Amino acid sequence: MPQWSDYSNGERIKILRGAEIKQADLAEMTGLSVPTIQAAEQDKRLSLPTLLKIAGALSVDTSVLLGQQAPRRALGHEDRTMMRALSHAVHDTAVGAPPTVDAPTFDELTKITRQGWELYWKGRYTEVGSLAAPLLRSAAARLREQPVGEQAPAWGIVADAYRICAYVANLLGVRDLAYASIGHAQRAAETAGDDLRQALVASGRAWVYLRDARLSEALDLAERAAVDIEPRFSQATQEQLTVYGSHVNFAAVVASRLGDKDRAADYLSQSHATGARMGREVRSHGTLFGPVSATTQAVGVNVSLGQTGKALTLIDAIGATRRSSVRRHSTGTHSTGPWPRRTRRCGTPRSTRWRRRSGRRRSGPGIRRFRR
Repeated sequence: MPQWSDYSNGERIKILRGAEIKQADLAEMTGLSVPTIQAAEQDKRLSLPTLLKIAGALSVDTSVLLGQQAPRRALGHEDRTMMRALSHAVHDTAVGAPPTVDAPTFDELTKITRQGWELYWKGRYTEVGSLAAPLLRSAAARLREQPVGEQAPAWGIVADAYRICAYVANLLGVRDLAYASIGHAQRAAETAGDDLRQALVASGRAWVYLRDARLSEALDLAERAAVDIEPRFSQATQEQLTVYGSHVNFAAVVASRLGDKDRAADYLSQSHATGARMGREVRSHGTLFGPVSATTQAVGVNVSLGQTGKALTLIDAIGATRRSSVRRHSTGTHSTGPWPRRTRRCGTPRSTRWRRRSGRRRSGPGIRRFRR
C-alpha cells in the first residue's frame, strides 16, 4: 500500500476532498475557479496562495497536502472541519483569548450541556463536537462576566465543556486534543472546587489512557478516583452513587483487559452493591449508572475474560424485558462512564480499540469497599 508521501500533491488533494466534494464545490469553498482546481489536481500548477486556500477549505495543514505528514485516519471532511473548530475553541479559551460570543445565562448553558450529552449518548459525535465548540466559548464568556468570588459555578460548566471536547476528540482518535482538553477540564474542575466533577475528569483521563493503550495507568487512575469519592451508603446521594458506580465499572473493564480476574471480580462486586443501593438507572453529569448498567457491564467483562458461562447466567438474571439493554450496552464499549456504545465508523483504526494484555497483574490492595 502506498505511503501518503508517495502520492503527488494533486492526488492528495483528490483523496482529501473525497467523493462528497466535487471540483466545483471545492472551487466555491476556496473562491478559486474550477480550472485552477483542475490544474492543481493534475499537478500542472499549484501556487502558494492556491495551496493555502485549498488546505483551509479541506481543514488540513499545508504539510498534509505536501505529503510531509499523513492525514488523520477515519475523518471525513465534515469531521475534520468540526475538529478544527473544536481545537481552536479549546486552545483559545485555554490561553484566555477574549470571548467572541455573548455570555448566556447559567440555565441556558446547563440546557446546552445536557443537549450535548444527549447527542453524545446517541452516537452523534460530529453534532456533539459542533455544539461543544460554541458551548466552550460561551461558558468562558460567562466565566469572564462573573464577579470574583462567584465564579465556581461557571468554572464547573467550563469543566463540563472541556470534558465533552475531550471525549469527542478521543473517540475520533485525535489523541493530542483529547489530552489537552482533559487537562484543561481538570484545572477547571479543581478551580470550581467540585469533587464530583474532579472525579469525572479523572475517569475521562483514564479513558484517554485506555484508548492510548496505557492500561496500567488507566487502572491506577480509575482506582484512585474511586477511592477519593467513595461515599457512605447511609449518606450517599444518587448523584454520588452514579459517579462512584461508573468508576468501579470502568476499573473492572480495565482489569479484565489486563487479564486480572480477581481484581475484575472485586470491582464488579462493588459495582453490583452500588447498583443495588440505587435501585434504578440514573443519568448524571453525562454518565449513566444503576443496577442494569452494573449487570450489563459484568456481562461484557466476563465475556472478555472468557467466562461465557457467567455471562450467560447474568443475562438470564436480568430478565427478558431488559435483554435489549444488554445487547445495546455490551456490543462495543460500555454504558457507563465516558464510553458510549460503539457506532461502527468506516476505517476506524485498530489502534484505537482496546487491547487485552494478558499476564500483567497489578499488585496492591483493591478499591476500598463502601463503609456502612
